[in-house]
Amino acid sequence: MIETRPTLLVVDDAAANIDILLEALGEDYTVRVATDGAAALGSVKKSLPDLILLDVMMPGVDGLEVCRRLKDDPTSRDIPIIFLTALNEDADEARGLELGAVDYITKPFNPAIVKARVRNHLELKKHRDHLEELVKQRTTDLERTQEATIAGMALLAEYRDPETGGHIQRTKHYVRSLAEALSVEYPHELTPANIDLLYQSTPLHDIGKVAIHDSVLLKPGELTPEEFAEIRLHTIIGSEVIRKVEAFVGASSFLRLAREITEFHHERWDGSGYPHGLKGEAIPLSARLMAIADIYDALISQRTYKPPYSHKRAFDIITNGDVRTQPGHFSPVVLKAFRAVHPEWTHIAARFSV
Repeated sequence: MIETRPTLLVVDDAAANIDILLEALGEDYTVRVATDGAAALGSVKKSLPDLILLDVMMPGVDGLEVCRRLKDDPTSRDIPIIFLTALNEDADEARGLELGAVDYITKPFNPAIVKARVRNHLELKKHRDHLEELVKQRTTDLERTQEATIAGMALLAEYRDPETGGHIQRTKHYVRSLAEALSVEYPHELTPANIDLLYQSTPLHDIGKVAIHDSVLLKPGELTPEEFAEIRLHTIIGSEVIRKVEAFVGASSFLRLAREITEFHHERWDGSGYPHGLKGEAIPLSARLMAIADIYDALISQRTYKPPYSHKRAFDIITNGDVRTQPGHFSPVVLKAFRAVHPEWTHIAARFSV
């Protein structure tokens, strides 16, 4: 395999200095040249070099300002910058290093020293980039392990109740669409990262059903008050399972959201829900999102006690109420978001139909 030579950008307004650097470095590297700060910034924007040799004292945009702008830009902040300057005061060197330069060479410079420092900093960058790749790979592996663990736990509930599989896939997409619609209302709680955590957490909302007896969980007819009381326990059981996992592996944002959704997704805005009868803002936002997603999917799904309802009928029941569900059950802000995003839920339901 042919290795691509590293690219250097030499920035200096003195032709003699450029000639010396081209002669010293041209044999081993691809060298681009800029004779002022504005040209240097344009060159970097066009194509990122592997390292920059940057003069400080230049007319117009000087080297310090070039360095500051490059370090402020996420696309160029990781490029090593070596200052080349006639300034030799400690304060000047400190200023350059504070801006993010990796080295500081004073003029007149020895070409051999410049070559050695360029080589060393390119090697350091190579090792740093490799380390970052290893960290990214490790992070990816951990994320996949987490996703596999979530899927495995959710499958436990699916094996107990075959209707759960499609329900899990649909509800996590419903929750994400609601969260994205509400991100302006809740900019601190519903950041892109937290929305992703919500999406990953929702499959665990019914994990507690694994502890519910088959005669109750799979009963084809109407539940007795005693049986309904047992079904309600799935919220507490699921929450306790996740709480014990937290005690074992340590608290995390993901597990906190999963526990909130699991324990509180049957709470109602007007206080009529279970298991605690929480009301209004006392119900975590994550659970308020899950509440609408859960009831919507139950309405459009086939159940032993009812046929699947159409999207229109489910929408009307949630927004206008019926004998079981009232608009007061849901957060007004979340209900408003549901009214805005509900058309896309028909596509989600179709995509993950079982």
